[in-house]
Amino acid sequence: MTAPAPHLDSRASWLRLVIALTIGTIGSIGMWSFVVALPAVQADFGVSRAEVSFPYTMTMLGFAFGGVFMGKLADRMGIFPPLVCGAVLISLGYVLSGYAPNLTVFALLQIIIGLGTSASFAPLMIDVSYWFWKRRALAVALASSGNYLAGTIWPPLLQSAIATYGWRPAMTGIGIICICTLLPLSLLMRTRAPIDAAMAGAKPAARFGALDMPPNVLFVLLAIAGVACCVAMSMPQVHLVAYCADLGYGAARGAEMLSVMLGLGIVSRIASGFIADRIGALSALLLGSTLQGVALFLYLFFDSMTSLYVISGLFGLFQGGIVPMYAVIVREYFPASKAGGTTGVIIMATLFGMAAGGWMSGFIFDLTGSYRMAFLNGLAWNLVNVAIAAFLLMKSRGGTKAAMA
Repeated sequence: MTAPAPHLDSRASWLRLVIALTIGTIGSIGMWSFVVALPAVQADFGVSRAEVSFPYTMTMLGFAFGGVFMGKLADRMGIFPPLVCGAVLISLGYVLSGYAPNLTVFALLQIIIGLGTSASFAPLMIDVSYWFWKRRALAVALASSGNYLAGTIWPPLLQSAIATYGWRPAMTGIGIICICTLLPLSLLMRTRAPIDAAMAGAKPAARFGALDMPPNVLFVLLAIAGVACCVAMSMPQVHLVAYCADLGYGAARGAEMLSVMLGLGIVSRIASGFIADRIGALSALLLGSTLQGVALFLYLFFDSMTSLYVISGLFGLFQGGIVPMYAVIVREYFPASKAGGTTGVIIMATLFGMAAGGWMSGFIFDLTGSYRMAFLNGLAWNLVNVAIAAFLLMKSRGGTKAAMA
């Protein structure tokens, strides 16, 4: 095996990771702003819970398709063009959202916000992966943590802004902040990683066992797993604020719980990176998915304010590392030249899961008048993800034994 390239795991690599994390923290506001604004938007437009969940679905769909486009653009031109494009789109979407005359226009603008936000997630993870070898999983997990840092920092600030100024001025303010920060930071990411022909066209050496299956089969299984895990994940993340308001604890308490959840999700992502660098991304995926199911199960039996703080923290601690593992698995088993586009499609699948799960939970709530069946629905989807992760891990170990025979 040839020695890793000089740029890997270097000081420049870690500096690039810090910049990527900062961009992700600012740009990923698009994932969380509507979750906090949901009660205010619902009251303003006078619509049902299922109807007001629809803009979030549009955000996730924009994020999903944007991830594929931005990933392929990054494969061809590097990370700089997607970052600039994303900064412009997310800023435009927020400024216009502040003036939306009805829910339909507001929902359509969320597609633009989702497209812009997508540049701050999957493309950044893959770009960072080109700069690391020994600590690749940790670096990818850290890069993805900008998404959860955004979820930790932005909700309390946005909740305060909405309470003070209203949700419309808050949306406009976000747009101004994003354009003033993301464009300068994007300039610092213009340098591309030197990827030689062998690295671009060949499968990277899988450090934790080869998978004895066609790449297309692996791709489909990862996509299905992504949908399943995120239908389950979306129930607390999308509806926690509204759930707390329904229980009489208030939207502010729900925003605090969401912040705790996503803050501990950062810990989970970092820990999953350390774990995956030692036992493999497939094992880390199975572990995270199993523990996510445990936390969802706890929501069924405890709904006091204290218990919800604790369970929401556990949920964040358990599930935070799941999504980054898909990017690490892609870098282990697919050619580097296709990593951005492949990861974009799989992340798109996870976002389809978030979009569908957010809507499903609102629809189930409207049918039943409670979130209990929505939690059970999430548990069922989570079992699908656990089954796929376990199957792939079994195949990986089987491939390792076959290679050693």
